[in-house]
Amino acid sequence: MKLWDKGLATDQKIDMFTVGNDRQLDLVIAKYDIQATLAHAKMLHKIDLLSDEDILGIKTELNILLKEIEKGTFVIENQFEDVHSKIEFELTNRLGEAGKKIHTARSRNDQVLVAMHLYLKDELNQIRSLIKKLSQQLLINADAYKEVLLPGYTHLQIAMPSSFGLWFSAYAEIFIDDLYFIDAALQVVDQNPLGSAAGYGSSFPIDREFTTKELGFKTLKYNVVAAQMSRGKSEKSAALAMSSVAGTLSKLAMDVCLYMSQNFDFMSIPSELTTGSSIMPHKKNPDVFELIRGKCNKIQALPYELSLITNNLPSGYHRDLQLLKEGIIPAIQDLKASIEMAMYALKNVRINKNILEDTKYDYLFSVDTLNELVMKGMSFRDAYIKIGLDIEKGTYKPEKNTKHSHIGSINNLCLKNIEEKLEQFN
Repeated sequence: MKLWDKGLATDQKIDMFTVGNDRQLDLVIAKYDIQATLAHAKMLHKIDLLSDEDILGIKTELNILLKEIEKGTFVIENQFEDVHSKIEFELTNRLGEAGKKIHTARSRNDQVLVAMHLYLKDELNQIRSLIKKLSQQLLINADAYKEVLLPGYTHLQIAMPSSFGLWFSAYAEIFIDDLYFIDAALQVVDQNPLGSAAGYGSSFPIDREFTTKELGFKTLKYNVVAAQMSRGKSEKSAALAMSSVAGTLSKLAMDVCLYMSQNFDFMSIPSELTTGSSIMPHKKNPDVFELIRGKCNKIQALPYELSLITNNLPSGYHRDLQLLKEGIIPAIQDLKASIEMAMYALKNVRINKNILEDTKYDYLFSVDTLNELVMKGMSFRDAYIKIGLDIEKGTYKPEKNTKHSHIGSINNLCLKNIEEKLEQFN
């Protein structure tokens, strides 16, 4: 069954090409189509287009279908184009005339729009929660290892002293910037588009404020053409927020891979979280973080992919928009899995507390020594020249302690302040 079927046969190749993998992807948004269909049915009942008997039967059967979806027994067979036609078929098969009425005052585009808005809203909130938990774990690690110094690098050259407290809490705070992006995307998707029908509204006296409240949207997309144009824009907004998270997570993963190498040996993760080699028995590879890095780099390309699909389309519906699901749905699952794996691994991380015993790190403290001379009255330029000459002559002797007292430095991490910033995302 296809919602646009007029009784004519469709060439099988055309059918396969136009449907693509919608059936598989639609299983992910099936429960959201049920929610939207129920809200739409209640609205049709409110405006007397469904009888009391109709709405009772529809509620009952939609709840049964929802349980099937939750159990994983719901299937979209090949004769159905998508989840929307499958659900309408089931309602018609079980209820007769009441099922035939369910598509009144809406189009398939309308159904995809609202289901995707509900799906993106739900998933963005889950990602939001996961990022907050990861940041909290990073703050726990920062506090636990705040006294452990490690080298800071610029240009991949030894630069100045850092610490694990500084490193862990840096990522905890930078993820907060990503949460701002997530909240911005939530503002975009938390608008009810239901009621745009094919993009130009309906002559039926539908109540869009009713469905907005029923579906838990913060507001509605008032203009029906604007509502239709949110298809693509909502996915791209979510993708931009996800790419911001992915960028931070990819950098974190790269740091871990670098720090786990024998040349650095700053940290390690339990053996069960690493993989071995088929020929080298000594190998403990950071595959988890390499895959996080790779998946997150792929996610960072998603906004560009969605832009290329949508950027030269005029207003109104176009079948190109179907392709948006192919990118956004798998990317969401990959991002959530990456955050969860990073959180699990970092919870069990092991830190090398004796990194700076290696003499190659002695020059980390040259700036601190220079600053001490300035504090005693020497000009910065003269102090710089003196320390430079001492290093050249091999007479430089570092004092391996830090006195960085300003806000956000090694000895003043402001962990409580970062935690307070994080708590705004409740």
